[in-house]
Amino acid sequence: MPYSEDELLMLSGIQHYMFCPRQWALIHIEQQWEDNRLTVEGNLLHKNVDNPFYRQKNGDIVTLRAVPIVSYELGLYGVSDAVELKPSETQMDAIRHPRYEGWWMPYPVEYKRGKPKRDEIDEVQLAAQVMCLEEMYSININQAALFYGETNHRLVISINKDLRNLVKDLSKQMHSIFKTQTTPKAEKKKCCRNCSLQDICIPELSEGQKASNYLKINLYADIT
Repeated sequence: MPYSEDELLMLSGIQHYMFCPRQWALIHIEQQWEDNRLTVEGNLLHKNVDNPFYRQKNGDIVTLRAVPIVSYELGLYGVSDAVELKPSETQMDAIRHPRYEGWWMPYPVEYKRGKPKRDEIDEVQLAAQVMCLEEMYSININQAALFYGETNHRLVISINKDLRNLVKDLSKQMHSIFKTQTTPKAEKKKCCRNCSLQDICIPELSEGQKASNYLKINLYADIT
């Protein structure tokens, strides 16, 4: 296995990394964090989802909450919001569960506060969860779902080869940066305005503004 127990990184970080490598490093290397409206709303949504002791049965489908997952091939570990177990008539790509008889096909569901994105940032996190489950149980999972709180809609995602390769590439990049413990330099982008770490990151400095001038304008302006 490429990665040992001590080398595992948080799976949720793959989304942070795809959004911004510097944001990921500030959180996962420098251990810095600040909440904003978007992160608070996301936490409130997951508060109703992330209960590992809650199991829901809807017809033939059993829903498990806050399922621990890991992949030593990717070097990632984390928690899946929900994994639906769908009954299977065969053992192929199915698992056993100690509380429920028969064979079950796992179907991960990730919950998001907003609406579908223009890029694959949510799909990548979901695919990473799928790849963890596949490794853990030696099965194949071709589909999973994203549920968006803003639209109250579930989007079925095909876990294709391109997504899987993207997950592998991103995980390698994350491990490479984590090994050096070096935070990437700031780069001012449109997405910075939605980042809760904007005041810690100070992306304005990437535009050539000196730190002394930035502090003078933003920190000392009201001091007489």
